[in-house]
Amino acid sequence: MKYFENAFALSHRLLLSFLFLLVFFCRGAAFQAEGQCYANRKVFAPGEEVTYHAYYNWGFIWINAGIVTFGVEKDIWEGKPTWHMKAYGSTYKAYDLLFKVRDSFEVWVDPHSLQPLEFHRKTNEGSYKAHFHYLFDQDERVVRASISKRERPYRDTTFTWPECSYDLLSMVYQARNIDFSKYEINEKIPIKLIVDGEVYDLYIRYRGKEVIKDRSGRKFRCLKFSPLLVEGTIFEEGEDMTVWVTDDDSRIPIIVEAKILVGSVKAVFVEAKGLKHPMSAEIGD
Repeated sequence: MKYFENAFALSHRLLLSFLFLLVFFCRGAAFQAEGQCYANRKVFAPGEEVTYHAYYNWGFIWINAGIVTFGVEKDIWEGKPTWHMKAYGSTYKAYDLLFKVRDSFEVWVDPHSLQPLEFHRKTNEGSYKAHFHYLFDQDERVVRASISKRERPYRDTTFTWPECSYDLLSMVYQARNIDFSKYEINEKIPIKLIVDGEVYDLYIRYRGKEVIKDRSGRKFRCLKFSPLLVEGTIFEEGEDMTVWVTDDDSRIPIIVEAKILVGSVKAVFVEAKGLKHPMSAEIGD
């Protein structure tokens, strides 16, 4: 039961964190244009909404455990126009008695540079609850964080905010703006990612192009990547996680999957609304 519960939670973390798999693109951009890593090109716009199903596999059984939605809209933050990015994940009610998940990520960003201004992550997975709140100080290049885990009192901390490092949610949107053609197959690219109040140095491997089919039979031309995983209670160390994103101007993740100690988990694209560019990577019959 412990593995089953962890897998349910992981399927949503995997989905809400697919941007972790894309984060290196921003790092790669740091080596372009004299170190400027904040893109002016935008492949998305307010009004976009993308939905995924989360699956858990054990043997020959695939369980559609829940749903996750990503969206971006215009907003005001401290009197300034911003873009408000959101990601929400939940198990279906039929599975709530087994293991209830209600996770959310939110970030307000500068609409021109996409630099984060304020970030919230609220985790509700079974009996585990956590809240991460970051305020980004662009002048002092620090993050002022307030963190609570397992309903314990909040812990306030301040840590350095390195250039070209992002929280989980702002990263996915920033990454979609990068010119992927600059990377070679099997190239390993270093990354800086802010997770749980710390900045991590990792890498992700670009694995080329591939046509992928989703569970409904739709086919897409995709770019493929794998990150280095850190060994833990669910993962073994290695590159056993893969993400496929559309090879077009929308850069929409189609499938994210990973092997775990017992079975595997997968996030699968369902639909997209309000796209700035059409999903031209889909292959018709």
